[in-house]
Amino acid sequence: MKKVELLSPAGDLERLKIALMYGADAVYIGGPMLSLRANAINFTFDEIKEAVKFAHSLHKKVYVTVNIILHNEELNLVNKYLKKLERCGIDAVIVSDPVVIKEALDNTKLEVHISTQGSTSNIESVKFWKNMGATRVVLARECTKDEIKEIIDNVDIEIETFIHGAMCAGYSGRCVMSNFLTNRDANRGGCSQICRWDFDLYSENKKEIKGDKPFTFCSKDLSMLKYLGNMIDIGITSLKIEGRMRSLYYIATVVSIYRKAIDEYYETGKIKNIDKYEKILRRCANRDSVPQFFNGVYDSTCSYYNGRVEVSNQDFLGIVLEYNKETKIATIEQRNYFKKGDIVEIFGPNHGTITYKFNIIIDEDGKQIDIVRHPRQIVKIKIDEFVENYDLIRIKS
Repeated sequence: MKKVELLSPAGDLERLKIALMYGADAVYIGGPMLSLRANAINFTFDEIKEAVKFAHSLHKKVYVTVNIILHNEELNLVNKYLKKLERCGIDAVIVSDPVVIKEALDNTKLEVHISTQGSTSNIESVKFWKNMGATRVVLARECTKDEIKEIIDNVDIEIETFIHGAMCAGYSGRCVMSNFLTNRDANRGGCSQICRWDFDLYSENKKEIKGDKPFTFCSKDLSMLKYLGNMIDIGITSLKIEGRMRSLYYIATVVSIYRKAIDEYYETGKIKNIDKYEKILRRCANRDSVPQFFNGVYDSTCSYYNGRVEVSNQDFLGIVLEYNKETKIATIEQRNYFKKGDIVEIFGPNHGTITYKFNIIIDEDGKQIDIVRHPRQIVKIKIDEFVENYDLIRIKS
């Protein structure tokens, strides 16, 4: 049986490499234009070529998002842009506008995936995209398990769904609140996340605030770990993690947990460590997570409305740059404050989690120090157990 694809976001080349090393089968990225993350760093054409070379060396794939809603001024850019992406060697484009789909299919050999921005949620729409030439449809996030299964049973096409990350108050991302309140178009890469703002509620011109805090439209995040077996069993082709703006630590943590869970399910028919995995996932995010629409339950437990608190995560302490097997000295780049005596966890793509206590910390001048407080400070720490480049260090749970 072919395993389900685990698809990760990547906001830059470093995060792309981390995602693939930590277990993603494919990544999706934004190119220099026509992508829905205008505020992200995004990839240059040279970086896309490097990304493809790296991914293909691991027998993995790179998809590029070309999924904004086009206006007239972009029409003359599409053809040339798609041909440049094709020359980079990417595996597919993720699109939503029919113009981009037609240009890709008529003028390139690029595989076309229909973006969740297409808001596809029924059998006939999926058939339409298949007949147009698409090879995969990313379903609307509002689809339930039964709806997804019915589509898979009735249309022979690859189906991709989201399994983890932020949700949108608009229908599968089609929101215009940002346009009205900040003049930034959410469907052209400019979302200012209005749904997470605080609002006063009025009734008949009188302000009525219910609860301890102002009202928000804010959805809780999505987490499908408990339903992962169901998603595999109904025949979903690709399981997608949201978050091209997310950190390196977030990508590594979420990808590695879902990689372990997917592999466990294929090997044993169950996921043994769900509680442990969920605890780790909760620690790398700053919002609560729920299954959202998949299980057919959507009520006040799925959004915040009142009383939302988001705490910045400080668990990620550093990344291993080098390890000397003979001296057992690791060179580490700091990402958050840590000190001598801290008990930490070191995790990576090629070994289990190592628990370790920092005893001796040496700075770049060769001096022993007690605290590592400077951003991206390079230090050397003796670690008796073998660690590798790109292993990450976090506070022990």
